[in-house]
Amino acid sequence: MKLLAMLLGMGLFSSTPMSCNKGNAEDAAKDTLLAQLDLKNVFYGSDTAQNMDIYLPEGRDTTKTKIVLFIHGGSWNSGDKRDFNEAISAIHKQLPDYAIFNMNYRLANNNANRFPAAIKDVQSAIDFISFNAPGYNINANKFCLIGASAGGHLALLQAYKNNSDGKVKAVIDLFGPTDLTDFYNNHPIPAASRPVLVNFLGTKPSNNADLYVSASPVSYATHGVPTKIFHGAADVIVPIKQSKTLKARLQANNIKVEMITYEGEGHGWYGNNLLDTYSQTVKFIKENVF
Repeated sequence: MKLLAMLLGMGLFSSTPMSCNKGNAEDAAKDTLLAQLDLKNVFYGSDTAQNMDIYLPEGRDTTKTKIVLFIHGGSWNSGDKRDFNEAISAIHKQLPDYAIFNMNYRLANNNANRFPAAIKDVQSAIDFISFNAPGYNINANKFCLIGASAGGHLALLQAYKNNSDGKVKAVIDLFGPTDLTDFYNNHPIPAASRPVLVNFLGTKPSNNADLYVSASPVSYATHGVPTKIFHGAADVIVPIKQSKTLKARLQANNIKVEMITYEGEGHGWYGNNLLDTYSQTVKFIKENVF
């Protein structure tokens, strides 16, 4: 990592002619801008799944350049960072001075990588970004997390449970599960939802109630950060009750929370509602990550 940080801190400046005159040299240095840099499949851990795409903006610096970290969904057992490519393209155009990171994480399958593997990967990704922040020329103390579905769950859990250093300033949750005990016990299609949770956690709540509580973002709402929630009213994969419960818990603890409900939409949406999600996301980030 140290070598990576050193390499990224060198040789990435645009070419600016400089004379031997001290004054001219200082003026030229002030005008020099770091070029935009896109890095794909950068490893933040030793497992092949622990990789991320990195988009560093032009003219970045360690004060003004804040960070957005995307975490994909897929029931904790599938999905890929590619799922967010379109969203990143749309949002990055509206946040041109932010550094964007889009991570993969270890997926729970065949008794491997069960909780807390995925949330440990989120922490590892943040640690990697923070360690390399000087070389990347970005501000490691200004994170916003964005996650969809299972990624929303991970983003919320990281922002609430594992944010003792206060680096995560805001979180954006797209229809993520928030109360895993309720998700198991009261889902409208238990035959579909329960195997997903058992695959992720390794057991059911009647056998290990504490595990379900510790893996649920609602359990840590007292430590919440400003939160934006998006949910489709017709979602049968993650019922909207999950988001309503989180919103109520955050409000009860005087934590800033905003929730957008799209009537008639299920587990994701397109068209004007998706454009609205992009716009609302950008607005929320600008208002809360400063």
